[in-house]
Amino acid sequence: MTITYAEFEAVDIRVGRITRAEPFPEARKPAIKLWVDFGPEIGEKRSSAQLTRHYAPDDLVGRLVLGVVNFPPRQIGKVISEVLVLGVPDEDGQVVLIGPGHDVPLGGKLF
Repeated sequence: MTITYAEFEAVDIRVGRITRAEPFPEARKPAIKLWVDFGPEIGEKRSSAQLTRHYAPDDLVGRLVLGVVNFPPRQIGKVISEVLVLGVPDEDGQVVLIGPGHDVPLGGKLF
């Protein structure tokens, strides 16, 4: 399936910094609750992500990540997920986070 550049632009992908991370034992699959700061324009958003294979909650705090900030909120167990944090699968299908290789301003838009 191909998309137009305008369709790609409609997906609002921004840089955020994880400010808080906690285990999410109530989730059906092992997950971590995240709070991500996307800067003054967007603010802090919550998410749940299946990251337990490669990350511990304490290791995530301070990490820069990319997230889709314009999806509607989604109920995941007892958590309202407001952002989709992006990652790619490793050879076993486990999520590896995507983020910038250098420190950049929070809220920066991927283009």
